[in-house]
Amino acid sequence: MREDIRRLWARLNSTYWFYPALFSLASVALALGLIYLDRHGFADSLNDEPWLVPARPQSASTMLNIIAGSMIGVASTVFSITIAAVAYASGNYGPRLLTNFMEDRGNQLSLATFIGTFVYAITVLRTVRAENEEASSAADAASTILPGFVPQLSLLVAYALMALSIAVLVFFLNHIPSSIRINTVLKGIGERLLDAVRKGFPERNGGEIAPQAPEGGIKMKAERTGYVQFIDYAGLGKFARDHGATVVLEVRTGDFVHEGVTFARVIGADEEKCDLAGCFSLGSSRTPKQDPQFLIDELVEIGLRALSPGINDPFTAITALHWLGAATAELGGRDLLRRDLDRDSEGDRTTNVFPLADDFDHYLRRGFGAIRGAVAASHTASLVMFDTLRNTARSIDDESRVRLLRQHGDLLMQQVRTEIDGPDLHDIEAHYILFTQALPG
Repeated sequence: MREDIRRLWARLNSTYWFYPALFSLASVALALGLIYLDRHGFADSLNDEPWLVPARPQSASTMLNIIAGSMIGVASTVFSITIAAVAYASGNYGPRLLTNFMEDRGNQLSLATFIGTFVYAITVLRTVRAENEEASSAADAASTILPGFVPQLSLLVAYALMALSIAVLVFFLNHIPSSIRINTVLKGIGERLLDAVRKGFPERNGGEIAPQAPEGGIKMKAERTGYVQFIDYAGLGKFARDHGATVVLEVRTGDFVHEGVTFARVIGADEEKCDLAGCFSLGSSRTPKQDPQFLIDELVEIGLRALSPGINDPFTAITALHWLGAATAELGGRDLLRRDLDRDSEGDRTTNVFPLADDFDHYLRRGFGAIRGAVAASHTASLVMFDTLRNTARSIDDESRVRLLRQHGDLLMQQVRTEIDGPDLHDIEAHYILFTQALPG
């Protein structure tokens, strides 16, 4: 159940309709509650306050009309600006970054604030009534004089919401250009990647010897097509405990499966009881939830685009390399075999669930290995990559992982010799010598 809630929240969080809808419902509830207080005299004391001039029906209607009209206009403008910024960012930095901007809480809450204020103003407006208006019901028609009604407390809150909306608009106008700056984009991806590594691999300084998963078993095949977005490890553990079975995963989060692809093997359970489809969530695209490789790919994509001949922006690629180095250093100090999965307080395995693990070399090849070819053609980026690999190695205690970093440095130098010549090559060669002295083979 907890994993289902996490999946639902992740999907809602990547849409532009959830918070506006939520704020609209809250605005209606707030308006109805305040109108009730106004109708039953709970706010009559406001008329006696010297600092508050009571509004008349005509001025109240005018103010609410202005607030409602301006808020829906601002909401439309904000949505247009957001879409333009998203199109710019995804076109320049990569289409996979669309998810990051869709999940931007600042954009979502700004749009929701304007729409919520609009809904509140419209709801209060319908209750404002001038004296001697035509009756709207039989009870009103029975009265000789139809009294006017101006919800003073509701108007005061509407004015406060208008002031809040102006503050949010100022924030939004600053947030949009700031959010599409490349350094801000890279920082957002890098921080999410570091957070994903820490949450996905909470134990530090683990070895690379993975527990041996048993062979054979019943093959569980996919019945739908899409990317694996979530894996409910708790649900798999419960199934294994309840049936005394062993579950061996054949896919990881982010893998693409189609009908007939084996996503898991179950050993020790009856075939008719092996229903694990509910523990896997498929979608049309990858998501950063449970998938740090997706965030690594985003950094690599930005770096590759920056180093392409059409853009030729090595300094953006350098920033991407720096964040890749920080993430690699974090991975280098952690146990990547998910030994925390379904363990008791003493560290003993409580269920037989074997996830498809990736070692440190896999993440190195996914990051530095994928960007190495483009970096090798840039004198500036090559120097920075050697520095990044050296700085990454300083924070890793495992000698085998340090040797892998050295190997990637050697591969970079081999690639550089095929791409660069002349004084630039001599400069890189000198830098490479310093690198080999810091990371002996």
